[in-house]
Amino acid sequence: MTQQELTSDAIALLKQLIETQSFSSEEDQTALHIEAWFKRYNIDYKRTQNNVWAVNKYFDASKPTLLLNSHHDTVKPNSAYTKDPFKAIVEDGKLFGLGSNDAGGCLVSLIATFTYFYNHKDLKYNLVIVASAEEESSGPNGLNSMLPIIPKVDVAIVGEPTLMNLAVAEKGLVVFDAVVAGTPSHAAHPNDNNAIYKAIDVLQWFKDFKFKKGSEALGDVKLTVTQINAGSQHNVVPGHVDLVIDVRVNDAYTNAEIAEILQTQSPCTSITPRSLRLNSSSIPMDHDLVKAGVAMGRTTYGSPTLSDQAVLTCPSLKLGPGDSTRSHSADEFIYLNEIEEGINIYVELLNRVIVK
Repeated sequence: MTQQELTSDAIALLKQLIETQSFSSEEDQTALHIEAWFKRYNIDYKRTQNNVWAVNKYFDASKPTLLLNSHHDTVKPNSAYTKDPFKAIVEDGKLFGLGSNDAGGCLVSLIATFTYFYNHKDLKYNLVIVASAEEESSGPNGLNSMLPIIPKVDVAIVGEPTLMNLAVAEKGLVVFDAVVAGTPSHAAHPNDNNAIYKAIDVLQWFKDFKFKKGSEALGDVKLTVTQINAGSQHNVVPGHVDLVIDVRVNDAYTNAEIAEILQTQSPCTSITPRSLRLNSSSIPMDHDLVKAGVAMGRTTYGSPTLSDQAVLTCPSLKLGPGDSTRSHSADEFIYLNEIEEGINIYVELLNRVIVK
């Protein structure tokens, strides 16, 4: 099949995915559409829960393995949509619909690319593709659950909208639950240990605190207090204030180091990380994938947004058609020519790296 034929089929698949509800953990029907693609192209595939995956026809365990991954779950549409989020609408070269940009365009482009190389012999790398579930919710049955099942991965391309530029690093994420404790009392009586007043100094500490180590690719660690909750009625001073802190971690720290710093230094009564598994990720600038992409005129940058890269321990590159600023927006769309360009660039990139 030609790249042009694959592009046409990829766009048709994306339209099917848009018109099939696939919120995180509810991707069973979109998985069927992806299965149908593999059946049509006579690709031997497997399905594990709502993850659909395959390896190239001439897989050789003695060779390194390159993972191609993107997700087919979506967030729920926001209330600002003016178009039907579950209708694939083409206007002025744009394909509108929920998940079109994040990350349907990336997914169908990678599936088309995998299909292009599926029957190739004597590749330098094995290929494994995973159309994964539960990326948007960082759920337990997504790509992380597939890593013990699929062949060992040596390097990965994760499909997220990057305008087909090379995201060579990605920030990790740690969410903390913190408590500022005080003395509960009736509002009419004196109280020198009011948790809400104590929280003022704590909030100022978080506002002013800076992690010392920056990163060339990812900049500084970004710490943001995103939620605060206290009290239940007007005449009772609460015994504690609850805070939620969102920390975007650069590649100069592990998530465990971030947790140790905040637990040691912050003035909270307690501060507890929800999870330490969503680490920052990167790929060496001298990796063949990066060198090939740069030679093709693609720019490199560090990404502040989280993806399934966070569950990988191997070097990984985030690369895909579409624009991250459109993700989770009302009337989400991707340009049709971005999908065509995405497939062309993916194919050329792999031709430079995995074809002998």
